[in-house]
Amino acid sequence: MNNEKKLTELCLSPVAQARGTLRLPGSKSISNRALLLAALAEGETQLNALLDADDVRYMREALTQLGVRLEALGEDNWRVLGCGGRFPELKADLFLGNAGTAVRPLTAALAVLGGDYRIHGVARMHERPIGDLVEALRALHCRVDYLEKAGFPPLQIALRDASTPFPETVAIRGDVSSQFLSALLMALPLVSDDGAEYTKAYTEVVLTTPLISRPYVKITTHLMARFGVNVEEPDPQRFRVPRGARYRSPGTLMVESDASSASYFLAAGVLGGGPVRVTGVGRHSIQGDVKFADVLHAQGATITYGDDYIEAQRGTPFKGGDIDCLTIPDAAMTLAITALAAQTPTTLLNIGSWRVKETDRIHAMATELAKLGARVESGDDWLRIYPATELRHAEIDTYDDHRMAMCFSLLSLLGTAVTIRDPGCVAKTFPGYFEAFERLRWCATNASSGEKLGAMLYGR
Repeated sequence: MNNEKKLTELCLSPVAQARGTLRLPGSKSISNRALLLAALAEGETQLNALLDADDVRYMREALTQLGVRLEALGEDNWRVLGCGGRFPELKADLFLGNAGTAVRPLTAALAVLGGDYRIHGVARMHERPIGDLVEALRALHCRVDYLEKAGFPPLQIALRDASTPFPETVAIRGDVSSQFLSALLMALPLVSDDGAEYTKAYTEVVLTTPLISRPYVKITTHLMARFGVNVEEPDPQRFRVPRGARYRSPGTLMVESDASSASYFLAAGVLGGGPVRVTGVGRHSIQGDVKFADVLHAQGATITYGDDYIEAQRGTPFKGGDIDCLTIPDAAMTLAITALAAQTPTTLLNIGSWRVKETDRIHAMATELAKLGARVESGDDWLRIYPATELRHAEIDTYDDHRMAMCFSLLSLLGTAVTIRDPGCVAKTFPGYFEAFERLRWCATNASSGEKLGAMLYGR
């Protein structure tokens, strides 16, 4: 039972150790991309180990509204009956919560296909920018309108003028969110010739600024290839997507465990001595956030990789220093907590994308760390955390941001109790997170005591 979803507050008492093995839920990034591609593909696709969390449920529900047939097979396995490149329903009102991995790709796909669609979400989703993607779609002569504030959802999508051919080249910024580029790439194979005379068999996407979070785009192009569409990258600023290509089902696709979620448990292995092993993700992962383990290793942790696991434990004294987080923006949040145990200050660099996530994460992290008595400095795209000589118990506000809740749970391994407000926000990507985290603490401290699992975890 995922009790944390029912609690308004959750207090974790301090423990000195964490160790154990656990399998993580599926990757959100892979799950929502795979769902959309399977829905657009020809044929039937079985997706195994699909993440069962709020963001993925929003995508599943939206696809169902669009006429796609999805069947639950049990144990997080799903069958998707592809619609062959065009959704059956040409009109829908799609509520997508705060799921960026659903809003951005669906906006692009529906705009290219055309129809009568409204896309909206919670209040925070309406504060997260989407203007760069909309500008690129309008350059493709798609009809996308803002229903409230320009540059932000909610959006209204209409039928495009079929007599106007799609351009052969489209430009988009890469320095706000890599999800804009990923959404565009997944939608472009849906572009048809429409009888127009094109000089090239592909649409070229040109980045007008450097690309952040490139590993997430690699996930996108890898999955597109699994569904039969190969994207060429003649150089780091250009992508070529075949026009009129058809997605085809790979049959069965296994969703990797979430590498971003792995960061909390790998950090627990370092802060709590370990070893802590996470399975379902390993040395050959397509997710860039596995590089988080390399960062821990460089700081002094002992890291072991296998084909299907990563293991972390305390090694030499933990070092701080400057860390470029451009390619691991989500996992980098965890480093703000491990920094408290480092010997020297830690500066997280190139984290400007934090400001347009579920909350302004630079502001939120600095504010909540200060409650603990930690010394913190911040700028537009950086955060500096000084080693903590003493921490005090604090009630941590999570800002309806799952990663804030999961990061600050690690404080219980640094000698202080911590109270997490609104722990249920972890349902966005990891229902049951706190029970999984407690099992590692349980293994380390209560394995032979006979006490009830969860005795150190309580809410009010």
